[in-house]
Amino acid sequence: MFQIVFNEISAAEMAALPIELQLDLLEQFQILPEELDALDPERFGKIVRDGSTLYRYRAGDHRIYFEKGEEGVTIHRVLHKNTIRDFLFRTKLPMVEEDRTLAGRPGFWQLIEEGERSRAVKSS
Repeated sequence: MFQIVFNEISAAEMAALPIELQLDLLEQFQILPEELDALDPERFGKIVRDGSTLYRYRAGDHRIYFEKGEEGVTIHRVLHKNTIRDFLFRTKLPMVEEDRTLAGRPGFWQLIEEGERSRAVKSS
């Protein structure tokens, strides 16, 4: 069975949004199991670090960062695009290679690791 699972942090980020926006984001995040092996680069970005791959989906003004798994996808973060733009602006990085730039920034991966740590603590 194909599943979309929100970790604790991404679930909290979604819950903080108005219900209409939550429904809109979920409606936009249409992904089929057979698409996972060949994601459309027009719709999905790819960020790689130390053998880990994270994908980014643009849904309106938000970005959904997720990881592929055997049963489906795990959503790690749901961020407003201005958060990413502000980050890039503050660090004066070019917008052209956003995914490659994010992959090289430790602060971005700390956001993702927070979610992984919270999931590990919760299941202990």
